[in-house]
Amino acid sequence: MNVKLHTPKSLQAGSGMSSIKQFFLSLVATTVSIALTFGTAAIVDHHKKNVAKKEMVMMVISDIDETIEMIERSDTILRDASKLEQELAVHPEYFDSLSSKIAPVVHVASYDYSETVEKIFTTSIETFNTIGDVNFVNEVSSFFITRHKYKEEVMDKFREDIEGKGIMTSLKSLLDVDMPFYSYMNWSFLQEMKDSRDRCMTMMGVSEKDMSEFTKHRASKQDNPERVALGEKMMEEWLNAETLIDQAKENLKD
Repeated sequence: MNVKLHTPKSLQAGSGMSSIKQFFLSLVATTVSIALTFGTAAIVDHHKKNVAKKEMVMMVISDIDETIEMIERSDTILRDASKLEQELAVHPEYFDSLSSKIAPVVHVASYDYSETVEKIFTTSIETFNTIGDVNFVNEVSSFFITRHKYKEEVMDKFREDIEGKGIMTSLKSLLDVDMPFYSYMNWSFLQEMKDSRDRCMTMMGVSEKDMSEFTKHRASKQDNPERVALGEKMMEEWLNAETLIDQAKENLKD
């Protein structure tokens, strides 16, 4: 028995059912296309935001590290100065031979740090939008407040103290500067800043390896041969100009 299969008229090309089917297929294809387009754009945008966030976080922590390194140098110098002052308090007869060893404290008084990153961080609303972590923002803000307190209570006061007293001219002048106190204050601020730095690292999931690579990357940019060569050329031009002007001044005296 031969049975012929016929396509129902409702599904034949050009029929109403076929048109509806094609419409839905076209709709699905368009929807998928739109979803892929906007989905891809969203993924790319999310990636860019994450990269910008990481860059900002690393830049801030790098600034924190630079401050900590400076205070660590101060810590070493002030500890040595404190020990020396105590030794001279017990053996004043050694002042003439040992007083020169107190000289490195002058470096502590001249140390300074850049506030560029801090100004960007605290004045730009875009920074807050990029980072998007209130706890991290608060922690970094606290660090900057602590840094200002350190500058006022340790650096500025110490500078005034050693500049106002000839600490290497006599034992009395040296003993008038309380080195153990400054050493202790410097150490206390250093510990507080280190703790703050550790909290920042933990909050944002930044590892020491991340920071090392970031620092190396920044150093490679700064060590650009062309920039170094240009810097040397500019310095040479400046020195030549200064020599020329000094010579002209001498000639005018005659």
